[in-house]
Amino acid sequence: MKTRLSQFILLAAAASAATPALAQIPTRRLPAPAPAPAQAPPQTLPSLQQTAPAATAQATPAADALPAVAPAGYRIGADDVIDVDVLGQSDFKTRARVRTDGTVTLPYLGVVPVSGETAISLADKLAAQLRAGGYYAKPVVSVEIVGFVSNYVVVLGEVGSAGLQPVDRGYRLSEIIARAGGLRGSAAEDVTLTHPDGSSQKYAFKKLASGGPDDDPVIKAGDKIFVPAAEEFYIYGQINRPGVYAIRSDMTMRRAVGLGGGITASGSMKKVKVFRNGEERKIKLDELLQPGDVIVIGERAF
Repeated sequence: MKTRLSQFILLAAAASAATPALAQIPTRRLPAPAPAPAQAPPQTLPSLQQTAPAATAQATPAADALPAVAPAGYRIGADDVIDVDVLGQSDFKTRARVRTDGTVTLPYLGVVPVSGETAISLADKLAAQLRAGGYYAKPVVSVEIVGFVSNYVVVLGEVGSAGLQPVDRGYRLSEIIARAGGLRGSAAEDVTLTHPDGSSQKYAFKKLASGGPDDDPVIKAGDKIFVPAAEEFYIYGQINRPGVYAIRSDMTMRRAVGLGGGITASGSMKKVKVFRNGEERKIKLDELLQPGDVIVIGERAF
């Protein structure tokens, strides 16, 4: 009995001694599992229809960079640039500038006169020469004029689009002005045509638009067309639409007041002053205005 009691006491003492030791052992907690990453919504590949506009937008600048093409009936001259090609024969493709003597150098054919030819007539001519020389049995030749500097007229001044206008036939003066976008609202009523020899002549635009062939001359390469700005007058004071206006034919004081919308309720035609070249002038209602006239409508007395 005493032996068992002794063993029990020893066991209890050992257990009490082990408890502080266990309390000093650091405990490690397993880290909490990381939350699962949010899954991105599935990405769908863009269809061909969706990518097509982007490709088109990228291709647009390249298309704009292409050289302008001359009209179909344009006749080739010195310093013009032409592209010559034979269908299916890449070794023949050539871009050449026309020499001052009107010739170009092409594969197999050597020096070929091209001045005075159109794109169509030159293509037929080259096809015949290639067949006759035995180079191709049935050549399909294409000619494109990509740079035209020999046959053009210059259009300047108050038109919609000033610049060079290629001529491929005998255009009338009115036709060239129409191709340049017509006259602006600020244009004068006369058009000046100057020839390469320096001679010039003025034409009334109304006659160009409504007259016969004698009133609308034929334009030739090298001519210059100038549309000046219209002369102007100024109107201020008791007027409904004060400002600067172009002087047209038969522009009288009466028409000028009407063009300005008439006088205001407080204005008076008896209080009208006209300043010409810095000096005050008295003019009648039906008297013609001159360029630079300044009209001041005064206020009536109440």
